[in-house]
Amino acid sequence: MENINKIHILLFYKFVPLKDLEALQKKHLRYMKELDVKGRVLLAEEGINGSVSGTKKQIEEYKNWLKMDSRFSDVNFKEEIGLEHPFRRTQVVIRDEIVAIGKKINMNKKADYISPKELKELYDKKEEFVILDARNYYEYKVGKFKNAIHLDIKTFREFPEALGKIENLKDKKVITYCTGGIRCEKASAVMKEAGFKKVYQLKDGILTFGKEYPNSYWEGKCFVFDKRLISDMNNSNEKTITKCETCDELSDLYRNCRNVHCDKLYIQCKPCQENFNGCCSKKCFEVFKIQCLDKSFKNQGRRIEKIVA
Repeated sequence: MENINKIHILLFYKFVPLKDLEALQKKHLRYMKELDVKGRVLLAEEGINGSVSGTKKQIEEYKNWLKMDSRFSDVNFKEEIGLEHPFRRTQVVIRDEIVAIGKKINMNKKADYISPKELKELYDKKEEFVILDARNYYEYKVGKFKNAIHLDIKTFREFPEALGKIENLKDKKVITYCTGGIRCEKASAVMKEAGFKKVYQLKDGILTFGKEYPNSYWEGKCFVFDKRLISDMNNSNEKTITKCETCDELSDLYRNCRNVHCDKLYIQCKPCQENFNGCCSKKCFEVFKIQCLDKSFKNQGRRIEKIVA
């Protein structure tokens, strides 16, 4: 039996016209379940975007199966190793977009790629360029490229309007980047439509750069959209650059507050997680204890108001 501690985590996407979405959805979901691969695949008329996990054998079979479709034969896969499945379910979902920005974008206007090697050479030679993070603020907070700038956006939908903050860079050489490449690809097309003249996009994103050039120009860790939340990019020695929001000690552990009325995404070290039982503050911890008590009483057919009174 294959070692269950070696789970392969796969990220991939491709902008390619798709028409038979419902048929493709059923076919894809059926195969993933037969193979027992977990994760989520998004399908839209503009293409495919997937994050899946399985054993090495399962993932190799999945990649080979996907590439049998001529539309996906040249998909680039970003692969990491984990200790357990980062996904709980198997889903194939039809969406309006494979990465949501809320407006129709002409992907034929996307910028040229720059390879990880070429980006590293720009840094090595100290050439003049702007490195622009196309991700959300909480992703940028735990890791970024050296000297990167950010638009302080909460979601990718805010990216087009936020470009007004950097109109002064329209004649500069700007390189966009994101986790796996999909957002910076769409972001580069948006920027070119907005009049940015020298835009490039980092091919295959942070994960590929970190794998090829660990401990170079990436600072911190990489946020990922699965239950891991943080990736160390296969055990690179990148230093933690963020602090626990409760005690100010170095930490890169993201979690959601267990107080359901708060649900804040925040950084907290393990000792503080234990002290506050997964809540972001003492106040939320007190509220959470009441929520737990209320749930217990409801299961017993009783009301918490009677006890509090």
